[in-house]
Amino acid sequence: MLFLYVLFSGIFKGARRWDPCHFSSSFSTKKPIWEHNFVASAASSTPLGGSDAEYSEQLLGPKPKQNARRVAGIDQEEIEDPALLADSDSCFCEFNGVQLHHKICDAEFSPSDTIKEGSTSQSPKKFNFPMILLHGFGASVFSWNRVMKPLAQVTGSKVLAFDRPAFGLTSRINAIKHLSSGNQDTRPLNPYSMMFSVLATLYFIDFLAADKAILVGHSAGALVAVDAYFEAPERVAALILVAPAILAPLTAQNVIKENQLGTDNQIQGNSSDPNTSGNLFSRLRGILSKFSKFIADVIVHMVQGMADMINTLYKKALSAILRSAFGVMVIRMIIDRFGIQAVRTAWYDSNQVSDHVLQGYTKPLKVKGWDKALVEYTVALLTDSASKVKLPLAKRLSEISCPVLIVTGDTDRLVPSWNSERLSRAIPGSCFELIKNCGHLPQEEKPEEFVSIVDKFLQRVFGVAEEPLLQAAT
Repeated sequence: MLFLYVLFSGIFKGARRWDPCHFSSSFSTKKPIWEHNFVASAASSTPLGGSDAEYSEQLLGPKPKQNARRVAGIDQEEIEDPALLADSDSCFCEFNGVQLHHKICDAEFSPSDTIKEGSTSQSPKKFNFPMILLHGFGASVFSWNRVMKPLAQVTGSKVLAFDRPAFGLTSRINAIKHLSSGNQDTRPLNPYSMMFSVLATLYFIDFLAADKAILVGHSAGALVAVDAYFEAPERVAALILVAPAILAPLTAQNVIKENQLGTDNQIQGNSSDPNTSGNLFSRLRGILSKFSKFIADVIVHMVQGMADMINTLYKKALSAILRSAFGVMVIRMIIDRFGIQAVRTAWYDSNQVSDHVLQGYTKPLKVKGWDKALVEYTVALLTDSASKVKLPLAKRLSEISCPVLIVTGDTDRLVPSWNSERLSRAIPGSCFELIKNCGHLPQEEKPEEFVSIVDKFLQRVFGVAEEPLLQAAT
């Protein structure tokens, strides 16, 4: 029996396969099998012993190494309908032809165990403004699951989080077919564009039957929150930017051109004075100066035009490559190879990243078409035409007049804390809070401290008396 166990174990568990020729020299057709000297060959081999694991390894051979965890393999099973992966509290609604996955938490239904032990039970505070949570790149509603209920208790209003297109369980739309479905006048908006996310945010303010809402944006979601403010500032009660992926402007001095303008006027004045000596020479110098300036302006415009043309061609070529089968395959390989590592890097202590967290971030990768949707999201970022007609965001930050809170971790490896601090200086009257021993995800790593900071900010801004702080849900 032991002989048969080792034989078949070797075949099915990766050990050296049995070959009849191995026994050709020891077997004889004239002898029965029991007369062959198996004992001698066994005694000449390495003796078996040691622990159970070592004994098993000597019998079966070394165990094959386990492959790294695959999250986006080409051969993985994918699901057509994202709703099949939804949680019990998931909701879906249609906006501009896209099924948006979202969750709503109401203070009235928050469990009492979110209140710290020893505190007296009191009715939730009322700021009269709902809160909309906007996740970052590669994240989803899942990234808010530890703070949604506590924030609902803090505000005394509804808290809504939704998955932006290309992420979470929001439906994956074929952008090319979607954009070609209408005519020139009624052409639908690209679901993967920034403007779509902005309008979806404003749609959810109406969805909650509110005039205004508090927008909370994390990482790239902070950019959506700020753009939503500029699109409809009267609909935003306050902005809370968490580890915002917004490049802060440099504090450069303004260039003063009055001296140069005065010099030009002086030259023109001198050249027009008929009593000035060398009047002809001055006029010639003025004409040559204007001609040189004209030539320089023409050259500058030509270079800018060529640069714009090259930039446009480059973006079109890159978009074509990304949309190709090769580009989609590269996207899958990158996510498969570095997806888990990116989640761990975002945390201050990667050892605290549990399997539950990893599953929450990788579950949307089971939806069919996630890779093409991510490609379309990237292409939309490259070819966003709406941003070309607007002033750069860095020049508009000083125009924000609503209350602003910026929160970040002191060990953020993705968006450095110094950038967030500099961003707070660019927004008049904004508050800046730094959470120690925290990375890029304060709402996940330090949920209690995050909720406490938001609570104090809202109390200070809207003047609500302080009540017992709330503990984040686990």
